[in-house]
Amino acid sequence: MTIQDAIRQRHSVRKYSDRPVEKEKLKALQALVDEYNQQSGLHIQLVTNDPTAFDSRMAHYGKFSGISNYLAMIGPKSDELLDEKIGYYGERLVLEAQMMGLNSCWVGLTFKKNPDVLRIADGEKLRCVISLGYGETEGAEHKIKTAEQVSNISDLTPDWFRQGVEAALLAPTAVNQQKFFFEYVPASDGQSAKVRAKRSFSIVGFTQIDLGIVKCHFEIGAGKEHFEWI
Repeated sequence: MTIQDAIRQRHSVRKYSDRPVEKEKLKALQALVDEYNQQSGLHIQLVTNDPTAFDSRMAHYGKFSGISNYLAMIGPKSDELLDEKIGYYGERLVLEAQMMGLNSCWVGLTFKKNPDVLRIADGEKLRCVISLGYGETEGAEHKIKTAEQVSNISDLTPDWFRQGVEAALLAPTAVNQQKFFFEYVPASDGQSAKVRAKRSFSIVGFTQIDLGIVKCHFEIGAGKEHFEWI
């Protein structure tokens, strides 16, 4: 499976089987966590064999079950781009897990923090978690917006921009809100074309994390060599 395949095939999964995740896959995920933490300054933690995070009334209300492995998305409170980084690097891990045959789900509220398991230093905070494992199903598709609703796409924008937007539309967002917009800015004065990614208000919240997630997808779909972010 390629990462483009993972974008198309990955859906949120809330119910998991008791099939254990193989040690080699956990080792590969941990190596990626270490790499992304070094790149980003985050403190993402891969937690295994801990069912307590989803052993609560809220988790049952959210219809989560069978979860014992998850990514704890932790980072410094002082980082103004914390939520966007969490979205971007978390989604990279989600797609890598999908390529390994694992299922996942972004979880913003319906979990509880286990201080005996997580290592959260002073000045850090846990923003969300991502469940991991073998799902009872592969999840289901959801209705998505059109490229025209989330971008300034037109007959004048290049193919790579459309491909980026289409990949972004397949990204998970909180309650499938898709509160984002991509603006193509043509190249000028010998400079590369540019793209501006924006978010709009949502009473649900999490739009800054969502922005990081969709920017990850856009880069994969468009190809980072074609543009620069504004």
